[in-house]
Amino acid sequence: MSRVGNKPIHVPSSVEITMEGSEFTVKGPRGELRCTIPSSVKYDLDNGVLKFSRDGNRPQQRSDHGLSRAMVNNLVVGVTEGFTKQLELFGTGYKWEVAGQEVVLNVGHSHPVKIPIPDGISVEIKGMRCEVGGIDKQAVGFVAAQIRKCRPVEPYKGKGIHYVGEYVRRKPGKAGV
Repeated sequence: MSRVGNKPIHVPSSVEITMEGSEFTVKGPRGELRCTIPSSVKYDLDNGVLKFSRDGNRPQQRSDHGLSRAMVNNLVVGVTEGFTKQLELFGTGYKWEVAGQEVVLNVGHSHPVKIPIPDGISVEIKGMRCEVGGIDKQAVGFVAAQIRKCRPVEPYKGKGIHYVGEYVRRKPGKAGV
């Protein structure tokens, strides 16, 4: 039994869902998103409640059931509220800034690292914090991961880029003789 797949999605009145076969298009106050779900998953929209079901009980069908529900739920949440990821920067001399449609990072490399910002994604820098936002959860997570990948946190001094709330396991340094 898929716990995620069996949860119904309550569609707000400000959101319009168009379903054509396995193609979902969701329009809301923040924009429009679309996705394709596997054909083995069935759906039913009744009085603003969207429910998903599956034909059989094979492992692939069970995983598709939960995946389909999660993908469509992310579309509904994205066009109503949007998604954000917050990053923090630690390190002496490290800095970041938004220049046009790219994030410029000075994080200890011999050159500044430039990461392009795709359309539909906003990056806002407030001191040592960076907030990546948008309506597409996958794109927001991808841009945040690209920024973090430039200088992951090292375990000895804790210098680098990490998500807000991420636990960084610290190691002791060399023991003296």
